[in-house]
Amino acid sequence: MSYTTSITLDQSPATVFAAICNVRGWWSEEIVGRADEVGATFKHHFRDLHRCTIEVKQLIPGEKVVWTVVENFFSFTEDPTEWTGTDIVFEISHEDEKTVLNFTHVNLVPECQCYVACSDGWQFYIQDSLRDLIATGRGRPNVGEAVTGSEVVLAD
Repeated sequence: MSYTTSITLDQSPATVFAAICNVRGWWSEEIVGRADEVGATFKHHFRDLHRCTIEVKQLIPGEKVVWTVVENFFSFTEDPTEWTGTDIVFEISHEDEKTVLNFTHVNLVPECQCYVACSDGWQFYIQDSLRDLIATGRGRPNVGEAVTGSEVVLAD
């Protein structure tokens, strides 16, 4: 089963959508490129442990964001390309005067060697950093230092 998590928010679907597209505001300040236009690509890296290029595949304002990982490198897995070809999906819905964000990293499954580290990372970046960006206007993106438990372990 692919990694998934969800958060329920008081903010509007439009606010949630805008925050997702602001990847520097919640994932990493070192991201290069754009995430706010279909066909755009951006690059993420964390030290020499992880780097990837992601293409924006779908943007439906207030409803959905889909990214595809077109290139990936992990220094800590036997297959350094484990994320290559996977989709990262954000689905936004409005329920009972709340906004629900469902996040799925398609094919990030427990059989992947990176699963523990990556699910730990997504848990922090979605449940904490993105939630904070949406709710307060200020996320907790990576600024080159380890912020999750897995990043701390892998960076040592």
